[in-house]
Amino acid sequence: MKVAICGAGNVGTFLAFDLVDTGHKIKVLEKNPELLKKMPQHESIEWIEADACEVSLLQKAGFQEVDVVVAATGDDEDNLVISLLSKQEFGVPRVIARVNHPENMWLFNETWGVDVSVSTPHLLSALVEEAFSVGSLVQLLQFNNGQTELVEVTLADDSPALGSTIEDLELPRDVAIVAITRDSHINSPRSSSMLLEGDSLLILLKSENRQILKEILIGEAKI
Repeated sequence: MKVAICGAGNVGTFLAFDLVDTGHKIKVLEKNPELLKKMPQHESIEWIEADACEVSLLQKAGFQEVDVVVAATGDDEDNLVISLLSKQEFGVPRVIARVNHPENMWLFNETWGVDVSVSTPHLLSALVEEAFSVGSLVQLLQFNNGQTELVEVTLADDSPALGSTIEDLELPRDVAIVAITRDSHINSPRSSSMLLEGDSLLILLKSENRQILKEILIGEAKI
């Protein structure tokens, strides 16, 4: 897969070397020439001196051929511009954007060409909440302009789902249990999988089905 990373700071550089270890071809765009001089060379990483907010430079860098763009600069305005250009001018299939300031999170949506936004403070908040989340839904990620969510729920001792199989739950069409963690082991769910107290469920769902999922897994009293 061809990946373009905009920004050669700590985040962009780490990401480049992490992805190249899994066999991807990486382009890293950075407008600071002094920073680029310090970068170690790798046969699968192309370091490009360019302002990623300039369409002509993105064209020259071959953005029309990349599969994924990661806007990883330390400036939210730049990341939004990069995302918009990547999607609208070059039709990049997947655009991932870094959110530096949490209050800007609402801007990072499909209107600006963002498929997935990553905000470290929001992720940390979710992890803190997850530590005390028995009997509640914890949102881990949002996709498709907030229309799709990845959530986690740990079943409490009064969950109405205890003793039921996944088939018994009759989940809505756009709700899918993708993993069950039990006794520190990750299990692939089957229709016949029975749910027990303390099970941690990883679930992908359309946001409109969140309330229904709460009723099925948590119960009316917890809503």
